[in-house]
Amino acid sequence: MSVSPLIAPSELKAQLSTPTPPIVLDVRYRLDAPDGQEAYRHGHVPGAVYVRMDGELAVHGAPSEGRHPLPSPAEFERSVRRWGVEDGDTVVVYDDWNSFAAARAWWMLTDAGIPARVLDGGLRAWRADGGALETGDVTPTPGTVTLNAGQRRRLDIDAAASLAQGGVLLDARAPERYRGEVEPLDPAAGHIPGARNAPTTENLDAEGRLLPAEVLRARYSELEGQAVGVYCGSGVTAAHAVLALAVAGHDAALYPGSWSQWSNTPDRPVATGDRP
Repeated sequence: MSVSPLIAPSELKAQLSTPTPPIVLDVRYRLDAPDGQEAYRHGHVPGAVYVRMDGELAVHGAPSEGRHPLPSPAEFERSVRRWGVEDGDTVVVYDDWNSFAAARAWWMLTDAGIPARVLDGGLRAWRADGGALETGDVTPTPGTVTLNAGQRRRLDIDAAASLAQGGVLLDARAPERYRGEVEPLDPAAGHIPGARNAPTTENLDAEGRLLPAEVLRARYSELEGQAVGVYCGSGVTAAHAVLALAVAGHDAALYPGSWSQWSNTPDRPVATGDRP
C-alpha cells in the first residue's frame, strides 16, 4: 500500500520523536501576506525551517511565464540544500493557508524525487492537536541532497490547450473567475476553452483539511481512465488540486504557468460563462 501524501498531526508528533525525524518545512505564504517569516518566528512546528514562496518556490520572470514561474532545477536544488535536506531524508510541509502553499512545495519536492508529505490541516490542525510551538528562526546545517527533477507530470501552454480538447483540464479557481465575471489579478477574465471548473476549495472541510479519500474519489469518479491536468491563477493552488487528486487515486498533471501565463500570451482564446 502506498504512503498517503498527507500526514496527520499525531503521526508527525510521533515521527519527530524518533532517531530519524523528517525535515519539517514551514511554507507560510498567503495572497494577503506573501512574506510569512515574521508569523513563522512567532510560532512554528519545532525544528521547522522557513521556506520562501518568492525566490525559492517561484522565481520572477516575464509576464508570458506567469506570476509564479518554477525555478530551474539547479536553483531549486540550492534551496533544498539550504533547508538542510540530505539524500534519503523525508520531508513534511505545512502552512496556515489551507495547505495551498504547502501543496506547491510538496509538488516540487516529489517532482524532484524527494519523499514529501503535507501536514493535513496545517498549523491550525497541529495546534488543535496540542502540538507545541517554537519561536525564532531555525537555521539548519546545509544539506548535500541531489535532486532528480521531472518525476511528476506537467503541462506547458500548448499541452494544456491540447488536453482541454482531448482529455480533461480542470480549472481550480473560484467559479466567478472561471466564468469571467471578475479577474482581480490577470489581464483577461475567463478560462481556457474546454476546461472544466473544479474549485480546489471544494476539496476542503471547514477546518481546512482535505476531505476523506472516499469523498474525493466520489467527486472525481468520472475521471477514471482519462488524462487529467489542472491549472489555477498562477500554478500554486492548482498543486493543491493535484494533491487532492492524488489522494483520490489520480495522477494529474500540473500546468505551472496557469491562467496568468495563458492570459498574458497573445492570440490565446478565452472562454467565459459556465460551459467549458
